[in-house]
Amino acid sequence: MPSLEIPYIPALDGENAVDSIINTLDEHGVRRSLEHVNWPEYPYRPLTTFTCAHSGRYIYIDFFVRCNYLRAENYQPQSPVSEDSCVEFFVEPRGDGHYWNFEFNCIGAINASHRTDRHNPTRLTPEQLAQIRVYPSCGTRPFKELEGIFTWNILVVIPLSLIGVEYKGEPLEMRANFYKCASATSLPHYLSWAPIDTPAPDFHRPEFFAPVTLA
Repeated sequence: MPSLEIPYIPALDGENAVDSIINTLDEHGVRRSLEHVNWPEYPYRPLTTFTCAHSGRYIYIDFFVRCNYLRAENYQPQSPVSEDSCVEFFVEPRGDGHYWNFEFNCIGAINASHRTDRHNPTRLTPEQLAQIRVYPSCGTRPFKELEGIFTWNILVVIPLSLIGVEYKGEPLEMRANFYKCASATSLPHYLSWAPIDTPAPDFHRPEFFAPVTLA
């Protein structure tokens, strides 16, 4: 089981330009790859990394992907973005079974909820979704699947307050997982940072989240 220490970089909140934020993450954040292909019937593994840090108020995550198919048909908030070229961050802040899923397709459409399992989600409200900053390199217009070789990234900035967390300058331990998927593309795939041991693809399994510390 992997673990991750997310560095504290308060200066991130003072950056206004997306390129400056990404440069700061590249220089001082922590980067990991999504290496786990948990289900052999879905062997495709597009190159996927994430680089992250936190400011004490926000978690900053920059996902980078290189893939052979690109799809972004969902554009409404809370639409099924996991069908598209999608990256995801699931986090359980307190070890009490309550977790949040944040899912983003390559044009920045968000599906996000508070849960205790896959079923019966409490969807984030439009006001809560508006607190999440999303910067997709593919723009924001939807499009049908394209075939080729594509490189894209999406920077997401999530308030700690959305997951009920207050950082007080001391290490804060949580559990989380990071994902890449695209269930409705010509090469469907389901990658994860921490491995998942289930018979079929299922990201909503907090028992397979790995330790993550806000340093």
